[in-house]
Amino acid sequence: MVARVITLTENAAKHIKTLLVDPGAQGKALRVYIETGGCSGMEYGMAFDDKKPDDEVIAQDGVEVVINPMSMNFLKGSEIDYQDGLQGSGFKIKNPNAHSSCGCGRSFN
Repeated sequence: MVARVITLTENAAKHIKTLLVDPGAQGKALRVYIETGGCSGMEYGMAFDDKKPDDEVIAQDGVEVVINPMSMNFLKGSEIDYQDGLQGSGFKIKNPNAHSSCGCGRSFN
């Protein structure tokens, strides 16, 4: 059995499904990617996008997440959660490869 690059919590999958009703997201997958920037050097990004031939596709709980090869190196073993609370709501990535992260949780090194 091949280990998944990332996993989604039940809350994350449910929230992605609610976003897929938007006409701009229909028929697309959630792309999770890494780019340079942010206060810690690397930054997480997410957007609905078409699948590309070299993407890793993770299908879980009725949703698809795609990751490009470069981002895959940084995201192996990560978990994506969706939290809704007093401190705000949004997707949170628990990344075992991050040595440190900033207070906002959007960037890491």
